[in-house]
Amino acid sequence: MLKTTYLVLIPTVALGLLESVAKGQIPNVSSLCEERAPALGVSVIDFETTRPVRAGGRPSRPASDLHCIDLVPAPRAGQATGVIAIGRPWSPFGVTVTPNGQHRHTLTAWITELPDPATLGPYTTYIAWATPLTLDPVINLGEVRDGMNELGEVAFNSYLVLVTAETSADVLQRTGPLVLRGRSPSSRMEAHDLMTQAPSAEIAGVVANHEHADDWSLPPMYDGVPMLPGIMATRPRATPLTLTAELANTPFARPRQLVELPNGGTLDLTARVVRKRIEGREVLMLGFNGQIPGPLIAVRQTSTIFVNFTNETPFPTAVHWHGVRLDNRYDGVPGITQDAVQPGESFRYQIHFPDAGIYWYHPHLREDVQQELGLAGNVLVEPEASDYYAPVNREAVLMIDDLLLDENGAVPFGAESANYMLMGRFGNIFLTNGEPEYELETDAGEVVRFFVTNVSNTRTFNISFRQDGEPLATPLPIKVVASDLGKFEREVMVESVVIAPAERYVIEVQFQDPGSFKLLNQVQGINHRMGAFREELSSLGTVTVSNIPAPLDYSVAFDTKRMNDDVVADIDPYRPEFERAPDHEITLTLEVEDLPSAIEQSMNYDWVYFNPVEWTGTMPIMNWSTTGAEVRWIMRDESGIENMDIGWNFDLNDVVKIRIHNDRSAFHAMQHPLHIHGQRFLVLSQNGEPNTNLVWKDTVMLPSGSTTDILLELSNPGRWMAHCHIAEHLESGMKLVFDVEGS
Repeated sequence: MLKTTYLVLIPTVALGLLESVAKGQIPNVSSLCEERAPALGVSVIDFETTRPVRAGGRPSRPASDLHCIDLVPAPRAGQATGVIAIGRPWSPFGVTVTPNGQHRHTLTAWITELPDPATLGPYTTYIAWATPLTLDPVINLGEVRDGMNELGEVAFNSYLVLVTAETSADVLQRTGPLVLRGRSPSSRMEAHDLMTQAPSAEIAGVVANHEHADDWSLPPMYDGVPMLPGIMATRPRATPLTLTAELANTPFARPRQLVELPNGGTLDLTARVVRKRIEGREVLMLGFNGQIPGPLIAVRQTSTIFVNFTNETPFPTAVHWHGVRLDNRYDGVPGITQDAVQPGESFRYQIHFPDAGIYWYHPHLREDVQQELGLAGNVLVEPEASDYYAPVNREAVLMIDDLLLDENGAVPFGAESANYMLMGRFGNIFLTNGEPEYELETDAGEVVRFFVTNVSNTRTFNISFRQDGEPLATPLPIKVVASDLGKFEREVMVESVVIAPAERYVIEVQFQDPGSFKLLNQVQGINHRMGAFREELSSLGTVTVSNIPAPLDYSVAFDTKRMNDDVVADIDPYRPEFERAPDHEITLTLEVEDLPSAIEQSMNYDWVYFNPVEWTGTMPIMNWSTTGAEVRWIMRDESGIENMDIGWNFDLNDVVKIRIHNDRSAFHAMQHPLHIHGQRFLVLSQNGEPNTNLVWKDTVMLPSGSTTDILLELSNPGRWMAHCHIAEHLESGMKLVFDVEGS
């Protein structure tokens, strides 16, 4: 364990704020800006940390730069100063973004020693403004005074906050003198290719020299974002792994089929090699029962089914029943609950479904390969209660995914270790229910309930529905009904749905008007080469609405946001546990070793800002060339024990509060969708902000630099796994096992 001393330089202009904090006039902002120096007034801070010193001797950096804006005074402002805490508006999702993917921020300012505005001229008040770096538009955030000021919401990629003296509170444009100014954390992002920052990356040196270097061909580049010459010379330290078979003798994959199973029913499920035609290419993939996605299994809540699984793939494998609180021995985790099912062998699963909703099944052994190549299917569990959901005209099950292809098929994987280890394997083809373009036809006015599952290796989606051909059209309202293991306490309307790998959401959409509506994924990625944001808009499918009115009008039901008293009552016994101290704390972080110098130097100087979500794979070569030989993703508990060495033991029916820190100072900070097997949990808060609409989850998306509290109900005995559901992070070792004892 390292004890690191941080030297924090406090500008003289901040002394007035610090004195006001000491006098109790302004609250201690350290509680608002996580891990910041207490009250901003301590010049030397001692942190107990297990995080290593970063390459080049720079110590780990606290997370406050993602959550705070320092307000710097203009010369005429005297001793005025302040700080802004950056929060986020509540949403049902792990982050809150607009339909076009811009992060939404709530701003709360603490200001001290503002001079009398009349001393600056004919002014009566101070106004705060927000504006992107282009200075257009400029948004009036309202009057500000000494003390706390709620500034409302901002949704720009990068922005400035300005405080000016003005003639009245009603001014529409900024005309008065500037008093305070601050920059959003994102505005400090820097480009990779400044020569003074990444000299090795600028040099087109000899291709990486190791035993596997000559076996690799470069993967597809990212359109419009060229990599630096030194990075282009890197290669993975692993042997390429490619699925092989005689194309002519390999059957084509079929669309998934619905399989309805009664209580006690049996399904024969076989994983095998298939071929699939995708955008003019024939690609070798894997399918359950020859289908991509695998069969849609429909069962009733509280039923039990049997699945006779046979492995006809070239890989050892197993089937994990994701989110299902089933008997531990059937959880499908090789080395924990069962032996791997070898090629040609079989295993019989018994699966009980205590919860209604949408679940999915996939391999839990080299899922970076097997899941990517098509081994995934849904289970739709019909609720026992007939009024569990509101009435709708139809239901549709959506499995969204991406697939990484080159001209020869799937881009090779690493054999000895997964590659794409830094950020995970982003695809360049989007698939919805196995196809690049999903299609649905409805009548006018229909309300459709969508059960959505994200089965991608790493990509987080931000999906919305908009009228085709109208990119600026207002998105259709989406009613969020349920998530992983059941309904929300109350239904809410949103404009887009953020869904991380392995998460599920149940949503409802009304298609009121005839026409064509696009299912879109729209995000704000980062061009790391230039240090700039880059908007991406991709079509996942089309809903065509006819001129024929729907036979049943469910408009009133759709417009009604139900309060689910049954969910509230189910959660009520746990509320006394919400405010107590955590039983365990874990930190999610990263260690790297022996990275090519081109990658290390490029990454080393982009540390001032990481997007809370890595939405896109804009560093394909840098990411592709990293393997387990250089990268180790870590879950570390409060005692410093890591990953599979963590040995938590609980008793049956324990309720455990866990605080999860996603280390902002990691070499490459990024979000982690944390999945816990066999149990359910509540997300209580993020960055100290309470969650005001609870739902039972098995997977939670943890943004970069965030601290999240969950309450884990341990109602299912056995030996269970918790891990990051970015497949490559799991393969790097980002997992732990805990025991629940009792019967």
